[in-house]
Amino acid sequence: MLASEASGYWSNDVMSRMVVGLMVLGGLVAAWLFSPAYLSPSVPDVGLATDTPTLERGRYLVNAGGCISCHEGDAGGLSGGMAIESPFGVFYASNITPDPATGTGGWTGSDYVRAIKHGRSPDGRFYFPAFPYRSYADVTDEDALAIASWLNAQPAVVNNVPAHDIPGWIGRWQLAPWNTLANLGEPVPALYDDAQLARGAYLARHLGHCGECHTPRNALGISDYANEFAGGDMPDGHVPAINSAALSNWSEDDLALFLFLGLLPDGEYVGGKMEPVIEHNTGQLSDEDRQAMAAFFKRGL
Repeated sequence: MLASEASGYWSNDVMSRMVVGLMVLGGLVAAWLFSPAYLSPSVPDVGLATDTPTLERGRYLVNAGGCISCHEGDAGGLSGGMAIESPFGVFYASNITPDPATGTGGWTGSDYVRAIKHGRSPDGRFYFPAFPYRSYADVTDEDALAIASWLNAQPAVVNNVPAHDIPGWIGRWQLAPWNTLANLGEPVPALYDDAQLARGAYLARHLGHCGECHTPRNALGISDYANEFAGGDMPDGHVPAINSAALSNWSEDDLALFLFLGLLPDGEYVGGKMEPVIEHNTGQLSDEDRQAMAAFFKRGL
């Protein structure tokens, strides 16, 4: 009887207190481990430009960055609303026109840089990685600011984008540890002596964020950098590999022509979700930049 009573006391009272204590301890440990990741990143105090050369450069970089493919909206301009399906739910591309109520109106240059490169809103909230800020992290501040300046100079469009359709167990607070784990697996950026390869890597890995779709991910949605560009799986199908093995039968000129027109080596044209990428992104690049991307995929991996 005494043994039975002791067992019952342990399980009903002490055990519950132990569980609560362990949860509190675990929360404190997690807060200590990830507290730097919760802090809003410090960025230079920079203003938006209005001069024509910067705005023209920003327009070019918006194309190179693939902004139009996702943010073009039925309401006009880059007013957002496109549904982006993922294993974690449906995310809706935001309104990035300078409308003060539903878009980016009132943002400073620093706000834009913090959003583009760090995935944080002006009030410090995390953006979900459906927005490819991890790829944009290595975009130069100068390029990020040129993008911001062009976006801010466009007409404002009122468009209330739907709320993300995601399970209740997914929250923005989880992105601090998620980003920390992603950082642990991210390789040291490669350095290239060849200027063409360096430019191609910058366009493909960062501005163009090709790996966001073409690199596989683990169960947490973190990119498998050991298999960069080896193909990925999306809710609507498999995304093909574009690594050196997959492109072994392509010439650099084949690749450059594909990036311009979407023309495959067999004479067929690419379809599906690559069509708007060709139309709004790679098809708008200079011949020199397309050749740089082709050289990177053939010789830089």
